[in-house]
Amino acid sequence: MLTMQKVPLSVYLKLICVALFWGGTFIAGRIVSQEIPHMIAAAGRFLVACLFLLILAWRVEGGLPRLTNQQKLATLGLGFTGIFLYNICFLAALERMPAGRSALFVSLSPIVTALSMAIFFRERLGLMKWLGIAIAFIGATVVLTRGELIHAMHAIAQTIGSGELFMLGAVCAWTAYTILGKQALKGLSPIAATTYASLWGLLLLTLGAIPQWPELELRRLSWQVISAIAFLGIFGTVLGFVWYYEGVKILGPARTAVFNNLVPVFGVLLSSLILKETILTSMLIGGALVILGVSLTNRQIKTDAGLK
Repeated sequence: MLTMQKVPLSVYLKLICVALFWGGTFIAGRIVSQEIPHMIAAAGRFLVACLFLLILAWRVEGGLPRLTNQQKLATLGLGFTGIFLYNICFLAALERMPAGRSALFVSLSPIVTALSMAIFFRERLGLMKWLGIAIAFIGATVVLTRGELIHAMHAIAQTIGSGELFMLGAVCAWTAYTILGKQALKGLSPIAATTYASLWGLLLLTLGAIPQWPELELRRLSWQVISAIAFLGIFGTVLGFVWYYEGVKILGPARTAVFNNLVPVFGVLLSSLILKETILTSMLIGGALVILGVSLTNRQIKTDAGLK
């Protein structure tokens, strides 16, 4: 592990770029979801991603290893949760709600993961974690209800729509992907595990896209839509993954995860600059509370586990 003084500046710049790329996926996803069927859009994204991941695996690791039966099931689980289910919910949410509002939900993933580990795997949560979870929950409630907390108690259906529910589904799918990843990475490198998961996900998405082909209108495949799909595949998936794990290798997972807090910030800013979306006061207050809560949770993780 490199000390703080010896870490190249390029590592920090790359992690900031990763957060920028992942924040940009909400804008690209919003553009794509408005024009073409979701399954076809997601399949296009991972067709691009798989091509580049296969090239990366060949150049960095000399190819992909053969999988054991257990690894096949594990990577299939990754593909089903983190690729197939996540992208269905992700694009369905972006069709129904603004990109900036959707981006704020990504901050909930570490909180939902911590709660899931506590509920299903009896992982103990310290006081600081519970405090962080509570603050993040309040912030998420502010975002969900658009700041109308009292009104939402009487008419929750009017403040929480199908878009919010789909985005919560995406968070749950990513949580399952994260938890399964611990099992899938046993005996596999991150590149190999992600490539196999993406290949499984591409297969599932392609099968799901077959019934949607009659709905595809070629005139809607504008350069903006094609560019958005390419961005999702290259920058949002492949390059983001490579640079993120470079950060994990040099800084450790705890310090690298802190940069995830920039994702909703970039998502909200880009949605305002590119899509001209309105930034609500409730989004700023709720988003700040969520990020604060996640930061407290991550700080507790670092204190308990140390840097790996």
